[in-house]
Amino acid sequence: MKLIGILLVFVATFGGLVLAAGFEKAMHLTTGVILPATPGEALVILGCAFSAFIIANSTQTIKGTIRYMGSLVKPFAYKKDAYIELLSMLYTVFKLVRSKGFLALEQHIENSHESVLFSQFPIFHKNHHALEFLCDYLRIISLGNEDAEQLGDLMNEEISQIEQHELHPAHAMHHMAEGIPALGIVAAVLGVIKTMASISEPPEILGKMIGSALVGTFLGVWFSYAFFGPFALAMEERANSEIQYYKIIRIAVLAFLNGAVPQVAVEFARKSLSHNVQPNFYELEEILNELPPPPI
Repeated sequence: MKLIGILLVFVATFGGLVLAAGFEKAMHLTTGVILPATPGEALVILGCAFSAFIIANSTQTIKGTIRYMGSLVKPFAYKKDAYIELLSMLYTVFKLVRSKGFLALEQHIENSHESVLFSQFPIFHKNHHALEFLCDYLRIISLGNEDAEQLGDLMNEEISQIEQHELHPAHAMHHMAEGIPALGIVAAVLGVIKTMASISEPPEILGKMIGSALVGTFLGVWFSYAFFGPFALAMEERANSEIQYYKIIRIAVLAFLNGAVPQVAVEFARKSLSHNVQPNFYELEEILNELPPPPI
């Protein structure tokens, strides 16, 4: 859908030019002024923007930004089936604890990457950070700390740190988008300087040179508001979907610690899911009833 949006930006921009100037004149402006000026103007704008981005951000943020560009084709980190699997895994863990106690989880917590329990749920099992997040808190509980309020505060603090980390690439992209229109002015000023150096040329040549200079202003605003600004918002949406995964784990664990039976604890988590990935009650109940007994 987002790729369709990018295509529509081009259609709306150049379609509007055709409607405003007529097809023949629009083609003349595009091929005679805009396209010839675009490579140089774009190099100034995007080159300076990316250079400033590198100056302002750490290597980790730059890598995270590149990774998050995938949000254009995969806007959400997890689909409905991934959340169904997560809820099923939590239900299995809680059911094992309910019947055998938290000590029964010790072998699975300490060797989580080879755990028979967690390996039943491949999407979760491959998510190293989420697996570590859950196991760390199950370990704390198994060591004797079952204070739901204290653990809730600790989990909130860690999720807050994860949130800052995941949202930082989107914020960095947003800051870059805000600066691109000003860089468009820089490119335009360079074009005006070039024009002023040729002030003795005939009016038709000067007009074309001024038009070429203004392409920089056009590209700066266009790149910012039609591309990089929306890219930042798409990255933020993807980051929020990453964070939701951890929040669902927190809700289920705390509900269980507060005395909810496994199915009710999982129901608390289910109700907190976004509607686009939320299974309904009966759908989840049927899946949970078909789960094999938890491995000991």
